[in-house]
Formats: sequence, C-alpha cells, structure tokens
Amino acid sequence: MIKRNTYINKIRPFIGNELIKVLTGIRRSGKSVMLELIKDELRSQGVPDSQFITFNFESMANAAYCTANALYDELTVRISSIQDKSYLFFDEIQEVEGWERCINSARVDFDCDIYITGSNAKLLSGELATHLGGRYVEFVIYPFSFKEYLEYRMPKKESQQISDEFKTYLDTGGMPFLANLNNHTSSIQYLRDLYNSIILKDVVKRNNIRDVDLLERIITYVLANIGHTFSARSISNYFKSENRKAAPETIMNYIKACCDAYLFYKISREDLPSKKMLSINEKFYIVDQGIREAVYGGNTQGIDQTLENIVCMELIRRGYDVTIGKIGEKEIDFVAKKENRKLYIQVAYLLSSEDTIDREFGVYSSVRDNYPKYVLSLDDFDMSRDGIKHMNIRDFLLADEWN
Repeated sequence: MIKRNTYINKIRPFIGNELIKVLTGIRRSGKSVMLELIKDELRSQGVPDSQFITFNFESMANAAYCTANALYDELTVRISSIQDKSYLFFDEIQEVEGWERCINSARVDFDCDIYITGSNAKLLSGELATHLGGRYVEFVIYPFSFKEYLEYRMPKKESQQISDEFKTYLDTGGMPFLANLNNHTSSIQYLRDLYNSIILKDVVKRNNIRDVDLLERIITYVLANIGHTFSARSISNYFKSENRKAAPETIMNYIKACCDAYLFYKISREDLPSKKMLSINEKFYIVDQGIREAVYGGNTQGIDQTLENIVCMELIRRGYDVTIGKIGEKEIDFVAKKENRKLYIQVAYLLSSEDTIDREFGVYSSVRDNYPKYVLSLDDFDMSRDGIKHMNIRDFLLADEWN
C-alpha cells in the first residue's frame, strides 16, 4: 500500500472538524484504501481503533443496513458504547436508500467525524448538495498517476526502467489493482471486467438506461475520438449513416451519465482573445487510458491521443481547471489554471520533423502573455526555443511542480 500523500495532505486539515469528508471517483480508483490511510493518519494523532465505526456497503455483511432508518439505528447502538468522538467511515454510501438523511442526522445528533465514499457525481450534484449544502468537502480520487505507479512498482527509479515502465503505464494505465498483476492478458481482463461493472452499476442501473446497446455504441465512438472535437449532432449523423437512430439529446444524456460515473471528463474550448467559453464541440478524455485499451484498443497505434489523455488527466489530478485554447484557426491542446497559475501545453508523440516542430511551437506565436508555455513529447533531447519549454512527457509527469 502506497501512502498517496497528495490526497492525505489535502484531507489532513479537515480531519476532526464537522465537515463531512466525501471521497468520490471512478470505481476501484482506491477510495477504500484512502479510508484506511485516513485511519492510519488518525492513529498517528493518537486516536484508537475503538473509536472507528466502518461500513462497506458492497459487502453482504452490511446488507441489513442499506436503508436510512436501519443504518441510523445501528449507528445509535454502536456510538453509545464510545465515550469520546466517533469516527464514521461509509464506503460506497450510494447503496443505502435515503443515505443522505441518515448522514445528516448523524452529523447533527452525534459527536462524530464522518467520511463517505461514492462512485457517482450525483452524490454531489443531487442528493448530497440538497441535504448537506455547505457542510461537506469533496476529494476526487483518481487512478494512479505515473509517479504513484512508479512508487508502487519501482521504488528505486532508474532511467531505463522508468522508460520501460512508462510503456506499460501507457498501455494498461494506473488502476491500483494492476500493480498486483504482471501479465498483460490478466491486466486487460481485469480492466474489461471493471469497465463492465462501471457501466452496469454506475451508469445503466443508476440512470435507468434501457438501450444498453446504444450506450455501448456511444462509448465506443467517444473512445475512438478521444482528444478530438465532436458534438452530439455529429454522433447522431454518424449513427444515421449506419441506419441507427439516436437523438442528440439522448446521446448527450448518455455521455453525461458516463461523466457522472467519472469514466469521461469533458474539456470545453475557450476563445483565448475574448476569454469566452465556446459551447459546442468539446473534447472528452477517459479517466484512465488502460480502460480504453481494454475496451477499444489502439493505445499504441493512436499514441498521440493516448499521450494527450495522460497529460490531461495529470492536470486534472493536480487540481487544474483545464480548457482547450482557441486562437483564430489554431488550437492549444490545454490551458491549465489554478489560483494565480496558468500553463499552456502542447502534446506530441515525437518532434520528428521541422514541420512538426514549427507546428507545435508556432501555435504560441499569437499568445502574448508571460505564462509558462510547454511543448511535451517523448523526445529525449531538449528542443526548447524562444522561451517555450520543451520537456519529455515522463519528466513532466514526475515533476513536483511546473513553472
């Protein structure tokens, strides 16, 4: 088990206070492990295990507590035997019917510190926000970054090993359980099964989707077009050419359901001169490139898309707001903002020709501000020019800070 200090450092200031700590993210991204790491942090602060109360609602052992009233009654009994503050841990809380009422009552009625996990964004956009507005703080847990992946797989890093491990990471991604599998075939099988679980439990079941075949076709289209702009209308027209009808509104609802399950992330386009967000032709990226390889394939053949996806998710993982920058007919892959920081980023596989170099660096010619501008590729030689920084993508992912 790695410490995942990036998350612990964010959570630590909120430990012990009345705000409900909500850990969200795609299924199997490590939320349950994070609960154990939080317990370790509490132990280091002198809190004994006797003050912990834990429910994992994916376990049949807790099936009797999957309604708000039953869970509240059980909490009342268990908390009554604890003299000091109780620390409550609820894993996959969305499996409890009416859970939001129970959690809010526990917050009000008991001297407790509450941590919950869930695998659907509707926890915040719907139920949680309605009942607990202003009384919770959210932490999204993502699959392993490349740095975390190396920490688990290869504590002592050597340059050639890092290069080899990156090839594996590019292919099968960073879902934490894969660190236990050294076989490509078993890794892909695990990712396919995980994908099916996400679709069934967090998309189809939660959104009452009836046309599963259409959903799978839409997902395949999105996977094929990772990093490419498209609209619901263009997907509808594509399906029409294959003699399959699908209304644009239905398509967008299905894609949104996948985003709510943290499978896809929508990145909007921004007109940089006017600073206006453009409402059409967004881009979508998948939470983990390994799932794409397992479901659709082509991570190596479409390596430009895969590298772009990895960089995008790293920016999001580090808390940046990410858009696509548009300047006239040109586009900058990513404009990343956080507090008073701003980065411009271009991603390419290799800068293998003067035309490629001119294209990747030249896109910045109309950007007049002094914020850092990067061109990222897998080239090992530094090709920085005109104040624009060139970095190897591996080095960029492993850097503690970007400036």
